[in-house]
Amino acid sequence: MGTGGQRLGGLLLLINTIHGLGLENAKGIVVSEAFYWDMDDGTRSFSKRFEALAKKKPNMVQAGVYSAIMHYLKSVQKAGSIDGPAVAEAMRALPVNDFMSKEVKIRGDGRVMRNMYLFEVKTPAESTGPWDYYKYLATVPGDKAFRPAAESECPLMK
Repeated sequence: MGTGGQRLGGLLLLINTIHGLGLENAKGIVVSEAFYWDMDDGTRSFSKRFEALAKKKPNMVQAGVYSAIMHYLKSVQKAGSIDGPAVAEAMRALPVNDFMSKEVKIRGDGRVMRNMYLFEVKTPAESTGPWDYYKYLATVPGDKAFRPAAESECPLMK
């Protein structure tokens, strides 16, 4: 909570930024993320491998890129081809199922309909150590987090 009683929210505020700001400065900010390193055993396992190489915890963009590449490679294997339309069809047919997403569909416009999570940045006293920054508040289901397909202006949805 801000000193004036306001509650600040960041729509694209990544954990790296919170790390840079420090908990004393960021405490109480509400963030929306598709990934947090300490959500479950799968996110912790991925993050441990990432941190061994990068010397920091991954943010949702880094986790999302890894997830997308792995889904693409699975789709190439399913399609038996690297032909773009064939792979795209396979990508939409296969659910994204990994450390970040469970049985998530890719819409015709390419939108990955994964859940988004709301977190509040912890106070320094609440944190148990480095990168322990978020308190879980709520889950926003993918079908509620993104613009409905009927409102899409993407030509692939026509």
